[in-house]
Formats: sequence, C-alpha cells, structure tokens
Amino acid sequence: MAKVKIGKKVNDIKLPATGDQELKISDFKGKNIVVYFYPKDSTSGCTKEGQDFRDNIAKFLRASTVILGVSRDSIKSHENFKTKQEFPFDLLSDKEEKLCDQFDVIKEKNMYGKKVMGIERSTFLIDKEGVLQQEWRKVKVDGHVEEVLAAAKELSKK
Repeated sequence: MAKVKIGKKVNDIKLPATGDQELKISDFKGKNIVVYFYPKDSTSGCTKEGQDFRDNIAKFLRASTVILGVSRDSIKSHENFKTKQEFPFDLLSDKEEKLCDQFDVIKEKNMYGKKVMGIERSTFLIDKEGVLQQEWRKVKVDGHVEEVLAAAKELSKK
C-alpha cells in the first residue's frame, strides 16, 4: 500500500475501535482529524500524551477537530486505558499494522539493548476532505499537543 503524503488523500482503512465500533477516516467527513500513533497503552509517555489531548479536547472540538489514538494494543487493553484515563475520544487497534503501514510509523527501536520493531510516536492532521495536511514524527510529548492544537485551529479557518 502507498505511504501517505502531505497534500494527498488518506486511504480509508477500517479498524476496530473502543466502544465496540469499527472506524475509518471517511466516518469523520466534514471534520478535521488528529490521528496520533503511540507505542503502548498505560506507559508513562503514552499516558501523558493521551492526557494532554484529553485536557484540550474542548479546544480541539471548537476547532472542528476530532482526536483518534492508534496503537497495536488490543481493544480490551484500549478499553481499560480509555476508561482509566477518562479519554473522551476513541482508540483504534491496529494489530495488523494496516494504518501504521500507510503512515509509515513502524520503525526499528532499541529496547534494553535489543533491536525491536515498534511504533514511532507520530501525529497527523487530516482535513475535512480526508487529505493529509501536516505531520509530526519522532514526537516528544512535552508541548506537542499545543503545537497540534495551533495547527488544527489554523486549518479550521480554511
């Protein structure tokens, strides 16, 4: 499958999501979408990132932007993570790495001295027509959500 590029439409891939749903990008036509990929449920960095999106959800909604979190964890793990952290947005399970592959976020990482393949923390901003407008790769959690929010506000003016 072709990798997504800025200015190009994102392929519609349906994935299982929290709340016993299956979701795809076109389900949100008419709204901007932040898709953030994170390595693992309930780990410190991923929890902090999710909490930052949670704490700014009203501002994203005012910018006509929905948030979707994606990792390779199971729906059961996602449901527990979402409930415990009170996330007001859905988490998608990409066990088969279909969306991860399209966005090219599976990278070689060092884990305790061993090389493993895992999700590189990345965020993507997609416009109301399903076109990729902006991307952030190798994300550092601190300050990241504010940067994404500023871009979402700009996009909502167009």
